[in-house]
Amino acid sequence: MPAPERIPPGSLTDAELVNLLTKGQLTVLGQVGGASNAVLYCTVAYEGEERTCVYKPVAGEQPLWDFPDGTLAQREVAAYEISEAMGWGLVPPTVLRDGPYGEGMCQLWIEAPAGESEDGDSPLLALVEDEEPADGWKAVALAEVGEGRTALLVHADDPRLRRLAVLDAVINNGDRKGGHLLPAPGGRLYGIDHGVTFNADDKLRTLLWGWAGEPLTAEAVEVLGRLAEELVPGTALVTRLAELITTVEIDALRGRVEGLRVSGRHPQPSGGWPSIPWPPV
Repeated sequence: MPAPERIPPGSLTDAELVNLLTKGQLTVLGQVGGASNAVLYCTVAYEGEERTCVYKPVAGEQPLWDFPDGTLAQREVAAYEISEAMGWGLVPPTVLRDGPYGEGMCQLWIEAPAGESEDGDSPLLALVEDEEPADGWKAVALAEVGEGRTALLVHADDPRLRRLAVLDAVINNGDRKGGHLLPAPGGRLYGIDHGVTFNADDKLRTLLWGWAGEPLTAEAVEVLGRLAEELVPGTALVTRLAELITTVEIDALRGRVEGLRVSGRHPQPSGGWPSIPWPPV
């Protein structure tokens, strides 16, 4: 399946959206509830264009024992940079900028349709009572559903999810929940919330384990080869990443890309870290 046509909202290109997010006037409309860190819903306006966006100020981040304080916003931007370098456009346009509450991450808001998306997509995740996944689905794990009952957690055998699983392995995503998957019109699928990424230690936690141990697609192998070339010291991508994550983390990023290329397979849970995020949604 080829990558979907990248038609940005409101006919702006991704570069124009990045410019809007970087230079536009941010107006806070409210706070998104249920998040562990401050997530503010905003409009951003510049030269007659206006979009909605998410602004996550560094000042609103909660400390984590395994990540340096005040670095989650930068990691979200680094995830966007890697997504763009891979050419799959899996992360909405994301920038680091000043805002009403100081420096933070600013990301284009993606409207997540309820149920099926406007282009008729089926659900991406499900709990089923069968012992094996049906055709078109991949098994993740058994889940407790109450009263001593279990159900099989499955995700769609969808090429867009498979690309996202490769991206997560590359950026070492420690928190790929179901609620972080946003189908959009035009066949697009976005992943959001990439603050706990790029750790030098293995932190991969995801609901997208259905391809664990399976060979990578030919497309993924080609993309990883191009990415490896862009991660050579001194490239423009590495220069941008050096402003967002540490040298040790960039070296670990190169190592993960090379490891995937050598194995030619999707990674499997390491056993040294919980493999599924909690809560899963």
